[in-house]
Amino acid sequence: MATLTLNYDGRNALIKSILHSAILAGATEVAAKKMSPLDEALEDVRLGRVTTVCTPNFMGKRKK
Repeated sequence: MATLTLNYDGRNALIKSILHSAILAGATEVAAKKMSPLDEALEDVRLGRVTTVCTPNFMGKRKK
């Protein structure tokens, strides 16, 4: 079994009808897995979206 990930414009009627036909022919829809906050943070670091890291102790302190 193969898994395909598609990105398409939901307003495109032709693509919607093709996908609907594929589902009627036996293809199944798989809902996107929701990632835990830790997994999201690790992905942000892996993709380079995070440039600095603050420790939990630092985040609670305020400057006077």
